[in-house]
Amino acid sequence: MSFPSSAGKLAAYQMVATHGGVAAADPHGLILMLMDGALSRFAQARGCILRGEVADKHVHLQRSLAIIGELRGSLDLRVGGALAVNLDRLYEYITRELLRAQLENRPEILDGVTALLQEIRSAWVAMPASARNAQRVAG
Repeated sequence: MSFPSSAGKLAAYQMVATHGGVAAADPHGLILMLMDGALSRFAQARGCILRGEVADKHVHLQRSLAIIGELRGSLDLRVGGALAVNLDRLYEYITRELLRAQLENRPEILDGVTALLQEIRSAWVAMPASARNAQRVAG
């Protein structure tokens, strides 16, 4: 009989904690979780570029692209108006920059998208509770 390694136990714990957090989160909280996940993947990809870990860089950037795609997909352009349209454009820009970072191996590109997403995240966190449910703008 074999037991999971420490790394395996940690991964299992993180997966359960993440799934539990998703199940308990409101839509506003889910968007924050997506943003945090993207920021984490940006940092991981940046580290991979600096260390020359091409395969891992690719994995983290692909996950980043998927998360940004989810954020874009959560937008309701009809209901969200100009705010949703502007967010869509920002997410499209981030997508292009992530692809550029992947091709050019330039960590400063990731620094730029990190700063941009952190700014969007800060505004999302500062959103008053009354506005969170007023419209389905999302992410």
